[in-house]
Amino acid sequence: MKNIMITCVVGILLCSCKGKHSDTEEKITARVSGNEIVLDSLQMKNAELRIDTAHTKVVHSFVKASGKVDVPPQSLVSVSFPLGGYLKSTGLLPGSHVSKGEVIAIMEDQAYVQLQQDYLTARAKMEYLSADLQRQKELSDADATSKKNYQLVMSEFKTQQVLIRALAEKLRIIRIDPDKLNVNSISRTISVYSPINGYVSKVNINIGKYVNPADVLFELINPEDIHAAITIFEKDISLFRKGLRGKVALADKPDEWYEVETILVTHNINDERAGMLHCHFEKPRHDLLPGMFLNAVFEIGSQKAQVVPEEAVVRYMGKEYVFTAGEHNRFKLTEVNTNGKENGWIALQTGRVDWTQTRLVVNGAYALLGKLKNRMEEE
Repeated sequence: MKNIMITCVVGILLCSCKGKHSDTEEKITARVSGNEIVLDSLQMKNAELRIDTAHTKVVHSFVKASGKVDVPPQSLVSVSFPLGGYLKSTGLLPGSHVSKGEVIAIMEDQAYVQLQQDYLTARAKMEYLSADLQRQKELSDADATSKKNYQLVMSEFKTQQVLIRALAEKLRIIRIDPDKLNVNSISRTISVYSPINGYVSKVNINIGKYVNPADVLFELINPEDIHAAITIFEKDISLFRKGLRGKVALADKPDEWYEVETILVTHNINDERAGMLHCHFEKPRHDLLPGMFLNAVFEIGSQKAQVVPEEAVVRYMGKEYVFTAGEHNRFKLTEVNTNGKENGWIALQTGRVDWTQTRLVVNGAYALLGKLKNRMEEE
């Protein structure tokens, strides 16, 4: 009986030792060899790694740039008054909408009265000269007077014609119809009309101020022709062409995008090794003002690529890596080159490697990198 008990105790001790030995064998000690790391079962569980292969997807190539809102010369109008004068009234403010032909200001000056007077006086004298010329012609034809008198009247008649034509054109410049002008319609005030449909960007005068003919009263913008002037670096300028579409956003409103279309690509490079791209807004808005800064994104092409989730690619010491998965929880840090990212996916350059046939760590790669770095430091 005593021998049986001893045998049982020995058996239990042997089984216990055997069990501990088995647990030790199952628990592989984590180790590092160069750029490889082997995890034990507990580390694998805690790391929550997910292993997969790359997928083939269509990836779009984008170019990001910056620029500003600009206006072509034909769409930026400076309004002045050719004869100068005093501003009697205006209701314009910066941002006000104006329509073509709308009265935007009233000017007043005695010079306007003088111009109308000179025209009507010249036209009245012309009636006398016309009649006198006819009389002198009849007398000259009948040899009742000298040819010299007829020629003098003819010269004065033609001079008066020139004067009337010149005064009439001056009246038309300030939007007075000379054919409708008469004694009863003489006015000391002249209306200033908007030459375009658009809105006011600047008001440079105030009521009662005298302005010279060269002074700019208002600056108007035609929003239909407002465009985006985008700066493109030399290395990317060859990728752009007329008709290429993109989107832009104001620097202070990065989430509000405007669709644009390329209308002109410049063929010269400035001192900063960059060229200019001019784009038309598909739906221009009145809150877009010349000089506002823009951020732009253009899609320049698309192609099939081998892609992995962004979290599969880690950055270490200025380079990009993925972890390839081998047997027995063995992982190797492998340098890769990428071709951009889109919608959470990042494209890998293939070279001699087919990433769709290679098992990769697609989730938890940074945790694995941390363990690798720690082991390397310990050693």
